[in-house]
Amino acid sequence: MQAMLLAAGLGTRLRPYTLIRPKPLFPVLNVPLLHILLDQLKQAGCRQVVVNCHHLAEQIEAAVADRPEVILQYEPEILGTGGSLRKALPLFTDGPVLVMNGDIYHDIDVTRLLKCRADTGLPVIMAMHDYSRFNSVRVQDGLVRGFSGNTEGTGGELLAFTGIHVLERQVIEQIPENGFFHIIDLYCKLAAAGQVGCLPVDGCFWRDIGTPEDYLDLHRQLLDDKEAERSNWRTGGNGSWCISEQAKVADDVCFLEWGAVGPRADIGSGSELARCVVWDGMTVAPGSRLTDSIVCRKSLD
Repeated sequence: MQAMLLAAGLGTRLRPYTLIRPKPLFPVLNVPLLHILLDQLKQAGCRQVVVNCHHLAEQIEAAVADRPEVILQYEPEILGTGGSLRKALPLFTDGPVLVMNGDIYHDIDVTRLLKCRADTGLPVIMAMHDYSRFNSVRVQDGLVRGFSGNTEGTGGELLAFTGIHVLERQVIEQIPENGFFHIIDLYCKLAAAGQVGCLPVDGCFWRDIGTPEDYLDLHRQLLDDKEAERSNWRTGGNGSWCISEQAKVADDVCFLEWGAVGPRADIGSGSELARCVVWDGMTVAPGSRLTDSIVCRKSLD
């Protein structure tokens, strides 16, 4: 299996946090999301992954430096989902390419997309689910019929695109060689010809981290999971916290509800934290009272 992980976006809805760290490197329970997604691909049998980068590219480069399966593609300008794939075309061998957005956390079995493509013979398969906030793709009889603004007819149902899809090399070849291109523009044409299939993945756990609220809420959901692994977690108040063994935490710190504290973080005496994520290496000053916060600076007074 070969794949491309899209990690070049600016993350404008997550500013000012994305001015410090690119969105795919935001930690989820103290592990960078990019590493989580790469591990999923590796476990699924993927032996080569192209990771594109643009914004704060040096951080992405450092994050994948010890991953031999990754081919880094630096893009001096934003190329869009389609333009990035077209630029990467010489890096792909024959056969389908799995594509995944670098700002989603999910438990979807990506090998199902490859099987669906093989079973149907369609050049594009998109993983879709019912997620009311993002439902904008019309699906009927196992095919994508149209996208938002181009969903003629009333048949079928509206579903949400997960950001995970598989496509054949000949589809990538149809993308213009240079400049920005949105892959959905091509998929609109292919869908009109009945060439885009839908793999329903309802029941999966899927969240994007497009806004600070989304990012914090992902932690809430993961930490509220009563079946989750509790190693290195501390319970405080009426919830749970994921705290790195490498963090320095004063004895009298009060942890309420849920949150995470990354490696080498320093939580000062008398602090009280509720619904917070403290990034690796960050400091919370003694006596701080933090709620619904992402701590990403060296000191927060």
